Amino acid sequence: MLRARLSHGLVTAMLACASLSAWAASPVAFDDFVYQGDDAAFAVPLGALQYRNPVLAGFYPDPAVTRVGDRYYLVNSTFAYFPGIPVFESEDLVHWRLLGHAIDRPGQLDFSGLGTSRGVFAPSIAHHGDTFYIFNTAVDNGGNYYVTAKDPAGPWSDPVWLKDVDGIDPSLFIDDDGRAYLLNNGPPQGTPRYPGHRAIWLQAFDLASGQPQGPRTVLLDGGVAPETQPIWIEGPHLYHRDGWYYLSCAEGGTGPQHSQVVLRARSPWGPFQPYAHNPILTQRDLPADRPDPIANAGHADLVEGRDGRWWALFLASRIYGDGHYQTGRETFLLPVEWRDGWPVILDPGHAIPQVASAPSWMRASATQAPLSGNFRWHDDFSAPALRPEWISLRAPPRWADVRRQPGTLLIEPQADGLDGHGLPSFLARRQQHARFDAEVQMQAPDAPGVTAGLALYQDEAHWYVFGIQRTAQGLQLFLQRQTPEGRRIVAQRLLPAAETLRLRIHGDAGRGDFAFDSGAGWQPLREGEDIHVLSTDLAGGFVGVTVGPYARAEAAPFQEH
Repeated sequence: MLRARLSHGLVTAMLACASLSAWAASPVAFDDFVYQGDDAAFAVPLGALQYRNPVLAGFYPDPAVTRVGDRYYLVNSTFAYFPGIPVFESEDLVHWRLLGHAIDRPGQLDFSGLGTSRGVFAPSIAHHGDTFYIFNTAVDNGGNYYVTAKDPAGPWSDPVWLKDVDGIDPSLFIDDDGRAYLLNNGPPQGTPRYPGHRAIWLQAFDLASGQPQGPRTVLLDGGVAPETQPIWIEGPHLYHRDGWYYLSCAEGGTGPQHSQVVLRARSPWGPFQPYAHNPILTQRDLPADRPDPIANAGHADLVEGRDGRWWALFLASRIYGDGHYQTGRETFLLPVEWRDGWPVILDPGHAIPQVASAPSWMRASATQAPLSGNFRWHDDFSAPALRPEWISLRAPPRWADVRRQPGTLLIEPQADGLDGHGLPSFLARRQQHARFDAEVQMQAPDAPGVTAGLALYQDEAHWYVFGIQRTAQGLQLFLQRQTPEGRRIVAQRLLPAAETLRLRIHGDAGRGDFAFDSGAGWQPLREGEDIHVLSTDLAGGFVGVTVGPYARAEAAPFQEH
């Protein structure tokens, strides 16, 4: 048995080496990529001083924000995607500009072997003196840590690991007197009373040494109504206003029961009393058949605007059908109303608006594209480096090159595929619309056994590859689907000789159409494919769908799939 295993391993290694030698000499050339979104809700005209929700469309969950002067800085979760933790800047809370990423060097964190929904969870951002702080949890690859920078565009430091702080969702609160405190979600004291029972902890934080100090104290056990056994109290933030300390947290999990709650005390150590009319944000109490439904609302962070009005940035999901969504958890913006000393984001029974009145100081003429609204996004690969919208799984895309042939993306196909926890040669862009087109022009791969085309990816067990492979019979075009039930070719066609072709994926909620143009105009390969399997609510996890150019050095030729 051992000899058989060794022999099998040797054959596998030889096949991999053969594939590597093939692709090393013959990268696949992609000439351009086009993404276009066309959601009906985004087509509603804007009035004067209005904006669209979400302000960050697509997979931008767990927003956290801080204000420095008249600028605002926002960060999001990215899990096992690289680079990690985007850092955005805005002057008006509506129009955001990507400055860079806090995790942009492999030496900072190692995502090797992690599932797509592991890696970096819910970051928070703070500023004190001349330093920015991002606190975060590296789930399964290190624990709780923070990074610092003088410039929010970077460079950000290597992680500083927090000693003896378990749990997730750390955030830094710096009071008016300069004293600092560390909050986070952690296990409750003693034995958990029920599944999902968590607690919010507080500990003093010494800015000079960069570590927490003194005892840890539970501020909130379970949630605002412990007798109801609330689950997953998390995402804590502290605010100091008019003599009160406000503790605001997410509660109820990140799905349809998600919500935001608030408590207050006269000291950061408590005791905290909950608001009588919690939650201050949720969509769980709305009818399922409402138009343009938005769900999963919570995980909010509050910030004061230039005009003294407060605002909330939070996550939610635009859904279709029976709670499905492929665009993931997105970043929304709403004003905060203070009532009798309590912050309220949205009254019970009210739907999150997709068009809302903007902050009073917003520039009226600016577009929110390409972060919200309907737009066309085109990359002709003429820039000397990849555009910042591109991300990859677990590590930098060293297999991607836009310098060797300006105007062309060259991808060296890797042996790793989308089905594992490796480093596939997949250049990903977020799906930001329920109705969208993704299109690529590419050269047919030279080497037999090399797959190339477009990937539509949710996680390791839920994806499509719309690709082409050169075989002994000619160019084989195919659509491959991966689900937990297995992998299969759902459509294929042998093409006549064509060195250049275009591939297009048209998605419309749960329907996918796959077409190609090999020189004779657009032709369908597969229409009406049920792509509900890519919905986050069905796949599980915390990410949204991404799409982009893909190549792979297969271990076996196409006929042996």
